[in-house]
Amino acid sequence: MTSRVYVLAQFKPKAGKEAELFEILKALEPDSYREEGCIQYMLTRQIDHPSASRNEYPIVFNEIWEDADCWAAHGRRKQIQHFFETQVKAEASLVEDAIVTAYSDEGYNYDEPIFE
Repeated sequence: MTSRVYVLAQFKPKAGKEAELFEILKALEPDSYREEGCIQYMLTRQIDHPSASRNEYPIVFNEIWEDADCWAAHGRRKQIQHFFETQVKAEASLVEDAIVTAYSDEGYNYDEPIFE
């Protein structure tokens, strides 16, 4: 069991704005990797695959943070706050909607077999 926090930050771009939004999000990666407690901060795009369904949120950050405090510190960074103010909340933003969810592996016993 760890105290790690696993985050999915999903973005639904406004019509015709996916490529522009992807580039703006991509610019957030390098500095985020330098933050204390950042284990993974990977920007991904949805792909077509027969084993996966599609949704309206084609751009997703897959994040892993050492703990909840490190993730909270990330959210307080001026660069992250500026992105949400200008690209998510503002009327002239590139984002139609965003969903940020956090998960923990707390309570999972790694000594128990997954399959019997």
